Amino acid sequence: MTTDTSTNRSPEQAAREEALVASVPTDLLIAGHWVPASTGARFDVEDPATGAVLTTVADASVEDGAAALDAAVAAQASWGRTAPRERAELLRRAFDAVIARADDLALLMTLEMGKSVAEARGEVAYGAEFLRWSGEQAAHVAGRYLPAPDGKQRLLVVKKPVGPCLFITPWNFPLAMATRKIAPALAAGCTVVLKPAAETPLTALLFAQILLDAGLPDGVVNVIPCTAAGDVTGPLIADPRLRKLSFTGSTPVGKTLLKQASEQVLRTSMELGGNAPFLVFEDADLDAAVEGALLAKMRNGGEACTSANRFYVHSSVAAAFSEKLAARIGAMKVARGTEDGAQVGPIINEKGRTKITDLVEDAVSRGARVLTGGGPVDGPGYFFSPTVLADVPLGSRLLKEEIFGPVAPVTTFDTEDEAVALANDTEFGLIAYAYTASTARALRLTERLETGMLGINAGVISNPAAPFGGVKQSGLGREGGEEGIEEYLETLYAGIADPWACPPQPACDAGRAEVRRDPA
Repeated sequence: MTTDTSTNRSPEQAAREEALVASVPTDLLIAGHWVPASTGARFDVEDPATGAVLTTVADASVEDGAAALDAAVAAQASWGRTAPRERAELLRRAFDAVIARADDLALLMTLEMGKSVAEARGEVAYGAEFLRWSGEQAAHVAGRYLPAPDGKQRLLVVKKPVGPCLFITPWNFPLAMATRKIAPALAAGCTVVLKPAAETPLTALLFAQILLDAGLPDGVVNVIPCTAAGDVTGPLIADPRLRKLSFTGSTPVGKTLLKQASEQVLRTSMELGGNAPFLVFEDADLDAAVEGALLAKMRNGGEACTSANRFYVHSSVAAAFSEKLAARIGAMKVARGTEDGAQVGPIINEKGRTKITDLVEDAVSRGARVLTGGGPVDGPGYFFSPTVLADVPLGSRLLKEEIFGPVAPVTTFDTEDEAVALANDTEFGLIAYAYTASTARALRLTERLETGMLGINAGVISNPAAPFGGVKQSGLGREGGEEGIEEYLETLYAGIADPWACPPQPACDAGRAEVRRDPA
């Protein structure tokens, strides 16, 4: 492992960072205007690589949340009637603007979240694609018209926007989690109140400004960063005018929100915790499996719900796989994300790093062997050494809890049945990965694994054109793909009386006579 957690910045780099942060709106966005919190309160946004405060952001109150929902409700009718092509063009302009400001957005994400600039640029491309994809879908939302089988009615099925939505997004993908929710909502004709994570609000605020610059009408998107999330969002969820709640975050919080949403029978989308298994079978290409493991484990420094959490490797190849993986992970450069060649940035905060430390110590105390890494990195910020553990006992907390950090625990299996049983032995079911040369086995795994997504010989499969989401306690609903926009549409069915069965009257009789004439 190469470590460089120093904060030595050139004057030019420091000036660039300070100017960028200063350019970001730090108030609340309500009804198209940047306004301070009603209480005047603000909170600090910290650089996790240094512990230094980047800036302060307005801390929304309960009253501010209510004002944001008022604005979304007021804008809903006109936005819902906006021509689909107009919504599509706005999203396309937003896509172009995000791409044009990729460097700014990437650096801002690095400063407030910690990931490397190179990885942040990847998130910009990924997040922007939701704007383009959803814009392309906006003009293709369609219902249907058909005769009832008995011929007595005509059946008209109409798709309409759900209505005002509340989005609660996490800190680990500050741009992509916002665009993945906002883009399909706007495409469908819904208005939005966004509550970004308190750890990383700056990217969401800059994105909101980009939407305004692209021509978004006032009140269609409102942004309310806050530290007392439950206090602010609780009344919104209880308000009968809100019609949709989408949350990405932990399963315990998701369960609480679902209980609250049940009182209003809200439409909900929940993308919750993960405990992704990574299966390596005896026929796998080991070099390809190691490459896939690096992507699945180390993307975002392991701070991703899709991160491979448990590595189950066939006993015949486990030693070779573990050694190869440890060599690659152990050679990764740990540094502030702005440093040249940085590959692994800091954990988001000390609480997260402490949890990772506890999980590793628990596994080691049970007999796991440390092949590389194994503990926190000394110095400023919240860095943790990229770690590979071999022979991890099945009772270890590492195999039961979401790690959210750069730690890869490896254990073994002997049969496909055993691998499937181990993979399914969790209350979660967001994503799984499997490396095998057997097409038949791959097809069996798609039917046997309890998961919402499956990567076959691939370490990253998230794509805006595909439905993202899980089963069991990993959540409800899907984001992305054709399924994603459906989450923001209500279905109305109108039964229309048979137009050929109207009461006797001259116009109706004339119509019948016209139809009955012999065309010849």
